[in-house]
Amino acid sequence: MPLLETHGLKLYYSTTAGAIKAVDNVSFTLEKGEALGVVGESGCGKTSLALAIMRLLPRNVDTYEGSLTFEETDLMKFSEDEYRRKVRWKKISMGFQGAMNSLNPVIRVGHQVAEPLLVNGSTDKHEAYHQAKILLETVGLPRDVFNRYPHELSGGMKQRIVIAMSLVSHPQVVILDEPTSALDVMVQAQIMNLLKRLKRELGLSAIFITHDIALASDICDRIAVMYGGEVVELGNADEVLKSPMHPYAQGLLSSIPRLRKLVKPEFIPGAPPDLIRPPVGCRFHPRCKYAFEPCSSKPPPAVHVTARRTIHCWLHVNTHG
Repeated sequence: MPLLETHGLKLYYSTTAGAIKAVDNVSFTLEKGEALGVVGESGCGKTSLALAIMRLLPRNVDTYEGSLTFEETDLMKFSEDEYRRKVRWKKISMGFQGAMNSLNPVIRVGHQVAEPLLVNGSTDKHEAYHQAKILLETVGLPRDVFNRYPHELSGGMKQRIVIAMSLVSHPQVVILDEPTSALDVMVQAQIMNLLKRLKRELGLSAIFITHDIALASDICDRIAVMYGGEVVELGNADEVLKSPMHPYAQGLLSSIPRLRKLVKPEFIPGAPPDLIRPPVGCRFHPRCKYAFEPCSSKPPPAVHVTARRTIHCWLHVNTHG
């Protein structure tokens, strides 16, 4: 059985112009020890999907519904208080995008790592600080970093602190939202090596959110391609990266420069859809060079190419439907 499973998950935000369909009918599974990459353009709903799983919902939520199952337990039946006490940070945790935005500038970083242990009352202060120092070493930082303030640390060190904060309660699933954004290439490589080591040694299951497909290919076992609030292609990383089937996934891969091929990068024409008034039918059809009827009138069904690969595209309905 999957460790985590969503089915028909929706998260809409209320605005004066209408509801923003940030996450719209998203379904996927996450196995124990697996890393799932979520890729797509900015604004496609990647971070909103993470917030929907964590149930860190803003006040302007218009719709939040669907199925969210963890170890065969329906988490949607939990009250907010029950979810906070039993699931959030303990079973499922998250490292947020922008390390500096996640850290309090006037509190020592070690105290911030230890804070979840103190808040839930499971550990006294001495033991919580001891565990935090051990965790700092686990993410490749010296123990004396415990007493430093965020402004005293480099970008890579702050990102390691954020990762330590997401691991302190020993969760089974960690969601990492753009964990290497705003870092230089060398530090990115160090963070990716750290994540791969933690995945291997701790047996973590992870959801890795990124717009950088190269990074996703380095750590992920499966990849979900999001467009316009929907998952349009989901499959094993090798299959999606080597032979993408959805036109949008093909466009993403074609936009990456090649080092060993004399092929010019291609761009996807047009702009991402307005999620308040998304296009009727397939949301990608206004930008798709393969569009035909019924692309502009009916949403494509889920086409199960294999047990582990799903495409939402009319091109493949007759071939694999």
